[in-house]
Amino acid sequence: MERKQTINFGAGPAKIPPAVLLEAQKELVNYKGLGMSVLEMSHRSSDFTKILNTAEYLLREILNVPENYKVIFLQGGGSGQFSGVPLNLIGLKEDRHADYVVTGTWSAKAAKEAEKYGKVNIVHPKLDSYTKVPDPSSWELNPSASYVYYCCNETVHGVEFNFIPDTKGVVLVCDMSSNFLSRPVDVSKFGLIFAGAQKNIGCAGVTVVIVREDLLGKVLKECPVVLDYKVQAGNNSMYNTPPCFSIYIMGLVLEWIKNNGGTDAMEKLNREKSSLIYDIINESNGFYRCPVDVKSRSRMNVTLRIKHGDEALEKKFVDEASKLGMISLKGHRSVGGIRVSLYNAVTVEETRTLADFMKQFMKAQN
Repeated sequence: MERKQTINFGAGPAKIPPAVLLEAQKELVNYKGLGMSVLEMSHRSSDFTKILNTAEYLLREILNVPENYKVIFLQGGGSGQFSGVPLNLIGLKEDRHADYVVTGTWSAKAAKEAEKYGKVNIVHPKLDSYTKVPDPSSWELNPSASYVYYCCNETVHGVEFNFIPDTKGVVLVCDMSSNFLSRPVDVSKFGLIFAGAQKNIGCAGVTVVIVREDLLGKVLKECPVVLDYKVQAGNNSMYNTPPCFSIYIMGLVLEWIKNNGGTDAMEKLNREKSSLIYDIINESNGFYRCPVDVKSRSRMNVTLRIKHGDEALEKKFVDEASKLGMISLKGHRSVGGIRVSLYNAVTVEETRTLADFMKQFMKAQN
């Protein structure tokens, strides 16, 4: 059955490369001639162990992960890691202090969750709105903090860091869920990185954690064992049954990224795609407006309003785009407007189709 030609600009779960879906479809019923599906396979079998190890190997190769870092595959998404991070790391120092940079919905939720386990310091003056990354010169970092936490890309507000914070030697933790593998990153600058798969590297169900080995084993006594990084790393992510099929899909996506030039190629394409949309916004004489400061604009999630928030016109935009096969353009329910998510699997050609529609829509309203 031929697939309907839909262009998915959703923020997550998001588009998966068609080549990956076709491979998964081909192997769904009979994986590698075994007469069974990955969905049925024992996670203790040698066949699944190979799937898991291949996914880890590919991830280490693509990101050049140093040998003194553990890669583990967990469940619970980013929200699970809002608890997992403080439960594992806030006890690194006896006074249980952690610094948080809050630039949007997800870092705000992470900071609130961490307050259950220790003292949380928001390192910058309170933002009136989530439209920029606060200048590091305004940050007041605590040199005795257990870690500094930030979210590299805020999907709701379309705010992205274009630099790695200097924490003066304090452990750096980053939620990279929505821009993971969209560009190269120096893993050695971080104590821990985590990312939900359903944006750039697969389907919902698995969350990647990359953690430096010397940070393991300092968990709070109330930490559930499934969130204990040392236990999970020591059991090769199989202390309990892992999200097997999600790991399999992630492995296929990682192979696709590698075969298509790795993170360098992804970064080049993502810059090209986001520029197509931002250029139209900038040249629209106010018809389209992005509320985010230019230096902090996300390449992954372009947020915009039409005619200063004309909700009827924004609804018309979403409806007309949907009729043309472009879906999931409505902004997050908490902020409204339009949101265009341009993850790795979204092509330049698909982005150009949206850009052409934006021009036509603007012309029709004037």
